[in-house]
Amino acid sequence: MNGYNFTDRVRKVLQMAREEAARLHHEYVGTEHILLGLIREGEGVAAAVLTNLNVDLEDIQQKIEETVKKGKAAAAAGPDLPYTSRAKKVLELAMTEARELNHSYVGTEHLLLGLLREEKGIAAQVLTDAGVNLEQSRAETLRLLGSDMPQTTAGGGGAQPSSAPKSEKKSKTPALDHFCRDLTQLAAEGQLDPTIGRAKEIERVMEILARRKKNNPVLIGEPGVGKTAIVEGLALLIANGLCPDVLRDHRVLSLDMAAV
Repeated sequence: MNGYNFTDRVRKVLQMAREEAARLHHEYVGTEHILLGLIREGEGVAAAVLTNLNVDLEDIQQKIEETVKKGKAAAAAGPDLPYTSRAKKVLELAMTEARELNHSYVGTEHLLLGLLREEKGIAAQVLTDAGVNLEQSRAETLRLLGSDMPQTTAGGGGAQPSSAPKSEKKSKTPALDHFCRDLTQLAAEGQLDPTIGRAKEIERVMEILARRKKNNPVLIGEPGVGKTAIVEGLALLIANGLCPDVLRDHRVLSLDMAAV
């Protein structure tokens, strides 16, 4: 699986899955090892989903090890350790989830969705035996992603009713809220310093953002040249209403890619 733009976290999870397979003396990487890798990695959207569903990760790990047992011969955790057909399907389903959500990357959340959709895999069976509802887990994943896309079964069936509990007040972008800094909110709260000497660059960025087409400005340069200052200056203007009408009430978010 050379892939479809796997994030660093997913690559780390897959490496951990190989390590888990080797630890258990297995000569293959199955869905159970991928789930163990997700548990070990412990961060990202997938971990947030499991945490929100009150999943006992240690209990899941124990149940997996009780289910698959330890092999007799030690296996190397190298890149040549083969994936089972179900594990390959999980990766394919993860890519499908990313495409269906219009994401240009495959993150841990898509990997978890792939595990949940491959219902006959050991990972999904262990989760079910531990009292985890797969449809509810998938709904929570989609909720965290801020998507109202209908759920489908592993076989590609129609929409399913969500059994996830609804809070009285839910953000429309919970995943962004979790991983991003809202610069416009910080500006409104007076937590951003004024940007000096960047009026021309900020005005150019606003001009590009206000276009109907080709409206994606890119700021490039070495660290320390002032790229962040330009973005913070933009956030200050939006927060104070000193921007084109098309940008009013919009947010400027800062995403740390390492946190995804």
